[in-house]
Amino acid sequence: MKDFRYLDGVATLKYDAEACVGCGSCTTVCPHGVFELQGKKAVIVDGDGCMECGACAMNCAPGAITVTPGVGCAAYIIQTWLPWTKNAGGCC
Repeated sequence: MKDFRYLDGVATLKYDAEACVGCGSCTTVCPHGVFELQGKKAVIVDGDGCMECGACAMNCAPGAITVTPGVGCAAYIIQTWLPWTKNAGGCC
């Protein structure tokens, strides 16, 4: 999802490979393909694609993934995609 970017290097996404059990939940729920299974572990393949929705962290049973939804500009990006929210205010 290289087309959907706001600012690179600002996502709060953190991943602990030691805690990962390789279940693949993060790869299933991430809408932007930030994760990929390589061998028996997940890896971040596109960290700047993270929109901080929190789906990966909520579905990571061992807690290998943390993210602070709303800290970045996911709300701003979504508002610009949806024409009826243009003047509804936002996080940025």
